[in-house]
Amino acid sequence: MSNRILVVGSTNVDLIATARRLPLPGETILGGRFLQANGGKGANQAVAVARSGGNVIFLTAVGDDAYGADCLSGLENEGIDTSFVRVVKDLPTGVALITVDSEGENCIVVAPGANDALTEDIVATSFNELPRVAVCVCQLETPLDGVRRALTEATARETITLLDPAPARDLEDDLLRQVDCMTPNESETEILTGIRPKSQESAIEAGQVLRDRGVGTIIITLGDRGALLVDESGYTAVPAPRVSTVDSTAAGDTFSGCLAARVAEGATFREAMTYAVCGGALAVTRAGAQPSIPCEQAVRALERKVSGRD
Repeated sequence: MSNRILVVGSTNVDLIATARRLPLPGETILGGRFLQANGGKGANQAVAVARSGGNVIFLTAVGDDAYGADCLSGLENEGIDTSFVRVVKDLPTGVALITVDSEGENCIVVAPGANDALTEDIVATSFNELPRVAVCVCQLETPLDGVRRALTEATARETITLLDPAPARDLEDDLLRQVDCMTPNESETEILTGIRPKSQESAIEAGQVLRDRGVGTIIITLGDRGALLVDESGYTAVPAPRVSTVDSTAAGDTFSGCLAARVAEGATFREAMTYAVCGGALAVTRAGAQPSIPCEQAVRALERKVSGRD
């Protein structure tokens, strides 16, 4: 059986400026630091899979520009199969403009650019050419018709499907029925269910709402409270290890990528949870998106420590 993982999703370049505070409308603030890093939820998750030892194919779209070439080079350096990356002539590579204040609050404007080209037709054509994969990972930073087609095609091929529902939006039940595992954070859970998972009880309730709508397994990521899983057998919670938080960017992407890597090896979602929580925890200890994603050795070491095996 194949252990390959297909990630279908976005590629962006993150342009990040830090400042003492966020500017008011029309205001210019001097000072601070600038960081450019490759990002995009799809690309982040593909990198997380690769750094956890996974065999990953990435279906995405970039512009025919310097940013696109740089992103493509970065993906190849990670050992990611980029043969299904589409280079779009008439759209620029996606860009996220991010301002972060001294308290870690941010404001973000995303210009999706070539990500908008990842349509249903492109996804369908790509699936006709793809080798067999064990897991298909999607997010919501690309057109929804393409996401729906990817989940439908993967389900028809008896491929395990994993959806990170971000950025959050309402989703129809026919799409949710194609999802074997969903990994919403607290705010995404509230948008999808109307329930804010402030406690274990409310998280379980929200998870059951999504199961009733057709999702197989729900894993709600709860930041420094870890994660909670709801499936047909009930629920289980995994606490987060204590770490020093620097930047939470890509923590959720790291969680999803780590989860997919272990599931592709044959682990159940329950069995893969602790590894994924440890990966997400390590991601918050460094700044940036892809620069913060840990390698398998570091995640395994933290997993052994929190499991009392070290």
